[in-house]
Amino acid sequence: MQTLQWQKSTYSGDSSNCLEIAATPGAVHVRDSKTTGRPHLVFQPSAWVPFISHTASNSRSRQPAEGQPSLDT
Repeated sequence: MQTLQWQKSTYSGDSSNCLEIAATPGAVHVRDSKTTGRPHLVFQPSAWVPFISHTASNSRSRQPAEGQPSLDT
């Protein structure tokens, strides 16, 4: 079994509330940094770029629901 090299985004700083990814030639693995021993998601590389593009565009254009904090800092 291959040992995965997990990485956190540099935007996360020292926060433990983030996702970590481990990229391999055949897959991109995604896990919660707070629960590293639990199962994680696996994306095919061809699905990863559209997923990230969609997520990034939605987070920039999404308005918070009334009474919810903004995600913008």
